[in-house]
Parts: sequence; structure tokens; C-alpha cells
Amino acid sequence: MNSKPIILKVLTAGEGGVGKTTILHRYVDGIFMADTRMTIGVEFFLKELVIDGKNVALQLWDFGGQERFRFLLQSYAAGAKGALIMFDLTRPLTLDRIEEWINICRSGNSKAPILFLGTKSDLDNDISVDDDYVSELIEKYNFIDYLKVSSKTGENVHKSFEILSKEILKKLGII
Repeated sequence: MNSKPIILKVLTAGEGGVGKTTILHRYVDGIFMADTRMTIGVEFFLKELVIDGKNVALQLWDFGGQERFRFLLQSYAAGAKGALIMFDLTRPLTLDRIEEWINICRSGNSKAPILFLGTKSDLDNDISVDDDYVSELIEKYNFIDYLKVSSKTGENVHKSFEILSKEILKKLGII
């Protein structure tokens, strides 16, 4: 099975410091980096996987969370097939601009599937975002699913990329 991989452009978005770059390092390189530096603009990661027998190459676009880069992001979103929007379970304020991130991620495709991720799930004692509130957001913004993830333990990291990839392939009629 040496078929050319199906290339899927996937965005990772959310406020600065929620763990976007850290989750990508965990997923792509299999490592936990406790001290990543701030992403300036956009960084790229590439990961190949097999979904339902299909070779898939994920082109992962890591969007910098700082507001001063945001004006760039809409043009980078063009051609994206889906997105992971993240917030920090220990910082409710990281949910304040969710709608802005959704608008950026869906600017080129209003039906792009988005998976909602609550990061830093390993910090049990510090979690301060209510599940009921998250449920309301899932419904309001039509997210395909919601997972709590931890780059530190690896909890749900691979699963989140597989869920999103599968959903994109279904939408494209490939599986």
C-alpha cells in the first residue's frame, strides 16, 4: 500500500499559553516540552497516519495565540479542512475569545469540522472550567466533539487528531 497520502491542512488555535505547541510536540515527536516559547505567527508540523486504510498526511498549522498576530491568521486559514480549538481547563479566561477563533478557523470553510480541546487535564486540582458550560459551547458552535487532553501524560492526544482526521475524511467522502 504505497498510495500517495491524502494531505489535510489542520489548524490549531486558541489563546496564548493554552498548550497548542506543546500538544503538537507530544503528538508529532512523542515528547513533552514543559517550556516551549511563544509562537510568533504560525509554525508548521507534519504527521503521517493511517485512517481506515488510507494514508493521511496532516499539515498542522500552529497559530500563535497572541492578539498581535491575529490579523495574519485569516489568510493562513484558507484551505484548512478542520481545526482543533483549545482552551486551558485551569484558566476560564481562555474561553473568552472562542468565537473569534472559530471565525478565523471557519473563515475559508463555514462547515469545517472543529474538535474542542480542554488542555492541561493532568492538573486535576486546578481545573476551574465547568463541564456544563463547555457543553453549552459545543452545542452553540457545533463542535464535532470535546476531549480533555494532557500533553504531559499524553491523555487523548493521539485520539483527538484521529477523531478530527476521520471526521474530515467523512466530510470529503473519502471514507
